[in-house]
Amino acid sequence: MTHAIKGFIPIITSLFFALIVFSCATTKTLTIEIPKPAVNNLPENIQSLTIVNRTVDENYQDHNIDSLQNIFYRSQFKLDTVIYDLQAVDTMLKALGELLFESGRYDFVIPANRFLEFDKNASPNYEMPWDEVKDLCERFDTDAVLSIDYYKTQVNTNISQENFYNPINGNFFNLILAQMQINYEVLLRVYDPVNEKIILSEFQRDSLFWKDDDATTRSLFSHFTPVKQALVETSIAVALDFSEKISTNWYEEQRSIFVKGKSVFERPGNMALNGEWFQAITLWEQIAESSKSKTEKSRAEFNAAVGYEIIGDLDQAISWALKSYNTMFRPLTYEYIEKLQKRKNELKN
Repeated sequence: MTHAIKGFIPIITSLFFALIVFSCATTKTLTIEIPKPAVNNLPENIQSLTIVNRTVDENYQDHNIDSLQNIFYRSQFKLDTVIYDLQAVDTMLKALGELLFESGRYDFVIPANRFLEFDKNASPNYEMPWDEVKDLCERFDTDAVLSIDYYKTQVNTNISQENFYNPINGNFFNLILAQMQINYEVLLRVYDPVNEKIILSEFQRDSLFWKDDDATTRSLFSHFTPVKQALVETSIAVALDFSEKISTNWYEEQRSIFVKGKSVFERPGNMALNGEWFQAITLWEQIAESSKSKTEKSRAEFNAAVGYEIIGDLDQAISWALKSYNTMFRPLTYEYIEKLQKRKNELKN
């Protein structure tokens, strides 16, 4: 049994800063990662998932990469067919688990016998029986079951030769062009055993496209993506799309803090750059309270605002940013307040 369990990682410790991008006379700019809530966040009582697949039937094979490629070569790489690849669906399960786990929101279990018996892959309306859902959750001590209930991949390939004109030397030349498109349909469901309710049913239909060219067919296929690899990449794309819908996503933004100009800023500035944000905030607040200089006071208040944002307290961040703005106007402070308000509105929505 593949089993990955870790404790929930709070946002307060998951918000981390990265590379210092540049510095000027008084400030340093940091790149931080901001959490964006999931579009379809599961209920808070769902913290762990048993991940299984209910699509594998007699049509599925663990295709050898060369053997599968030869099927397309024998058709002169002009073929439109449905391929059921065991490695691709297994990769989808593993990718789903890792992505959901790395989000910090979910734990997961992938059973050794993860391909469950079912009536037929071609019947996406057939739901998992609730006694089976409850049994899986009890056996693996999880809150819900995430099941791939339907999956279909249709591979379309084509190859052609085209003439091109080179305006530099005035000559025509030929290129061999290869194209591959995988159309997929997938249905994923999350089953809640306590309430006997499907709390999420996500159907996806999309296409992935590969295209390349070269002077000869042999050289072209020496670097063109094999069909087997494309099927695996498609399954990873499905996992990425689904995990983004139910788990926290992260995006990068830049923040500046004042670290120079007055020696009093050097110590808390170095603390912040070393990740010691709580200690740095305490010193900035002390500077803001005791300083008789508006410039110094507003900078300390601004830094405290950034610190509170980093540790996950948006309300305090906005409060200190407004203090800095009222002490001394700066375009930097005005822009920062707008960013904080935007973040807070996103969280409300």
